[in-house]
Amino acid sequence: MAGKAAGSAVKAVAEYQYPWREKLAKYKDELAKGVWGYWELGAWKPLSISARRRAQLRKEVLLAGEDWPYDPERKEMKTKRKGHKCDRIAAEKRANTARLMEKMPEMLLEHKKRKWLKKMKEEDKEKGKF
Repeated sequence: MAGKAAGSAVKAVAEYQYPWREKLAKYKDELAKGVWGYWELGAWKPLSISARRRAQLRKEVLLAGEDWPYDPERKEMKTKRKGHKCDRIAAEKRANTARLMEKMPEMLLEHKKRKWLKKMKEEDKEKGKF
């Protein structure tokens, strides 16, 4: 008899220490549907548990050292810095100009070659007429 009383007392103390376990079990399906609500048959349904109660339950679970799997996954952080578009475009243009200037000798040789070939074709046509 004493063992039963001690067991029930321990159970009562454990439930009192972790009241969030009952709430978590009660709202488990609801929490899994989303943070704010969910779409059902084309209509938006808010959660049956308020955001304040949800946050309070989350805080209790995390303070107890348990895992809270119901948070939505976070998006990737933006690494692009803010600034004026004209400054960014000007920097890209300067970089492109530097790349093209490195290729400039080859481009000039190709241009001279094309010009020379065109001149030779014109001379061949003129020779063919006479």
